Formats: sequence, structure tokens, C-alpha cells
Amino acid sequence: MWKKQKQCGRDNMSMQLIAQVLGKPDLAPAPWVRRLVTLCDQAPATPSNMVQHVLENELGKSVDEIFERFDSDPIGSASIAQVHRARLKGDKSDVVVKVQHPGVQDLMMTDLRNLKAFALCVQKTDVNFDFFSVCKEMEKQIGYEFDFTREADAMDRIRTFLYKVNRKTPVKVPRVIRNAVTRRVLLMEYIDGVPILNLGDEIMKRGINPDGKMAAAAKQNILKSLTLAYGQMILKSGFFHADPHPGNILICKGSEVALLDYGQVKDLPNTLRLGYANLVLAIADKDHTRASDGFRELGIETLTMCTDEKAELFKLAQVMFDTKMPSGVKVLQPFSEDASIKKVAVQGFPEELFSVLRTVQLLRGLSVGLGINYSCAEQWRPIAEEALYLAGRLKEEDMKTRERSKRGFFRRILWW
Repeated sequence: MWKKQKQCGRDNMSMQLIAQVLGKPDLAPAPWVRRLVTLCDQAPATPSNMVQHVLENELGKSVDEIFERFDSDPIGSASIAQVHRARLKGDKSDVVVKVQHPGVQDLMMTDLRNLKAFALCVQKTDVNFDFFSVCKEMEKQIGYEFDFTREADAMDRIRTFLYKVNRKTPVKVPRVIRNAVTRRVLLMEYIDGVPILNLGDEIMKRGINPDGKMAAAAKQNILKSLTLAYGQMILKSGFFHADPHPGNILICKGSEVALLDYGQVKDLPNTLRLGYANLVLAIADKDHTRASDGFRELGIETLTMCTDEKAELFKLAQVMFDTKMPSGVKVLQPFSEDASIKKVAVQGFPEELFSVLRTVQLLRGLSVGLGINYSCAEQWRPIAEEALYLAGRLKEEDMKTRERSKRGFFRRILWW
């Protein structure tokens, strides 16, 4: 079930890209969100005859020569590509065939340039955030998505890493069919599952009480698997899947998780990886001074417009880089009148940190959707400690004093 949920279509792409970036309560003022979220819809599919033309041009053979069966109706369509279920000649297992929409690259890159112009206007309003740098990073990252050979390499690299550092990988990663990858076509194994947005229906379908202990345990396992995978990717490796929106997450047998679509990945330089590890510890330990130093280390330029600078910087760090929701709050409004962003303006934001910021915000959205309020910074504390220790930035005696929290990460069940 590789269906994309609420992906934007290709018409009016500029406004739809704005909706993707700003159309969620954690990143924009509430009135904007209500207007922007109406712009997203299921992307239109490329006609089957054009799909066949792309496949045959890219792979050098007819569809009938390559596939035992090819389902002409796509099982999902997004802004850049659509996916079909198929079976290769001589195989017993199904595959997924990802095919790029013809002509979409020029259109989207033009609209991304328009988005940068829009961002310059936005940050002249009362939104005190460097959206231009964010849009520059978006332009670069989305530009990479049009090369499926790069995506295949990223999928292989992350799959290898997660299987190497775990006895059992926390998330499934599709295996690439290596002899059938080009810039515009990508074949990978088919993973059976349901989109995470359909989890409620699936729980009832399996005869489980949606308000009972089994359903709660399944949701905790799902979020725990995703959190562990992302903590390891970002803090141990620095190379991570940067698009954990619900359409890219499948729930498989039991409560196993599969992570799809590796078009958006990020390779953090070690300086940023370790700087972020330091900020994770500051948030987890509620250390205001360390959080303030962490912002400077990461190159986040701020202008303070209040008396208690460190306290507001810490609140801003929590809003930007942690999933924890304040007690009694269901939706964060970081641009409300009493928000930290009104008291500490972000005048310069490192472009390469945007993928981390976006990933944390999406994880927060997933946790809210699952009804679980937790801190990813607290769960990532032992991974951040290990990263800093291996880099020589934490001493062995510091590690010993923190050993209890490290053991607790894997031992605790109700970790929220």
C-alpha cells in the first residue's frame, strides 16, 4: 500500500509548495495554515501510455519484455513521480516501480524560485524567522529528488546502516532492484502494509479495541521504532531520511514499521551532527546555558527582544528541535503573541539544519496523531552522549554519571 496521502498536485505548484512548507501549525501563524492547507490534494497521475513510454526509453526494453505483470493503475501519485505494482519476468515476488512524471522538473524548479521570492516577503512581516535560507535548502534538496540513482544509493546506504547497528532494524527499508534503476525509473521490493493514517481502521479491522491496552502498546511500538531509527540516523551516522510524513510510513504485520521514499535525504557535516547532539543533551537536561551555547555552535543567529534571553532561547529550542508538547497544549502556535519567536528573532538559520528541523516537526505531528506526548530529545540522549563521547567531547567519567539514562532508554516501556 504505497499510497501517498494528501500530496500536492502539479498545477499551481508555487502555492502548493508554500502549503507544504508552511501549511502546518508548527511552522506558520494559524490564519495562514487554515488557508494554505486547502491547496493540497492527491496529485494527478500520468496516463499509462506516457508511463510506458518513459519505462521503455529508460530501461531499453518493452514493458512486456521486462514484466510478468504490470498494473497500469498507479497505487500512488505524488508531485514528482507515481508508483505501480508489478512483477518481473521469472520472479515470484512483487516489486514497486517508481516512474517520474514527464516534464515536472522544469516546472517545479521554476516554482521553487518563486517560493524563495515569497519567503523574502514573509520574513518582512511579523514572522521573525529566516525562511529564505529554509527555501534555499528546499530548492537544493528537491533538485536531488529528480535523480533516482541517487535515491537508490541513499536507500541502500540507510538500509545497510540500520541493519548493521541493530540486531533487528527498527524500521524496514525497501531493497533496491539494482539492474533496473535510472535517473527517472526506480524498482524496489514491494512491502505490504497500511499507511499510518489508516492505522485506526486497521486496528478495528484486526478486532482490537482502539482504546485498549493492545492498541496503546502498538502505537508506542510504532513511535519508538521511528524515534530510534531517526536518532541513530541523525546522531550516529549524520545521513538520514528527511521526509517522515505519514504518506511515507507503512504499518506492517504486527506493529512493524516500513519507511518509504528516500528522495529527500540529508548528509550532515560532523560539525552540525555533533553540534545538534550537544543541543539534544541541553534540551533533555533542561540546561538553559548549554542550549544557548548550542544555538551559537550551530550557527543559528538570534536577536533578543526580551530580558530573560536564556529562558526564551531554551523555549525556542524546544519548539524547534523537540517533540514534547507543553502540558495541556494540543497544538503549538509558535507565532502567537506570547511565543518565543516574538521575543527571540531568528535572523540567520543554517540551511543544512532545515532537514533536522523539518524531521522533528513531522515526528511531533505523528506523535500528536497517535495521541502520545513525548520528548525525542530525552529518548535521543544516550545516542547523543555516545556520539559526543566517540568524538572526544564527553569524558568517560561524564558517561558513567549518565549510564542510568542510557540503560533506561531501552528498558522503559512507558517512555513518554
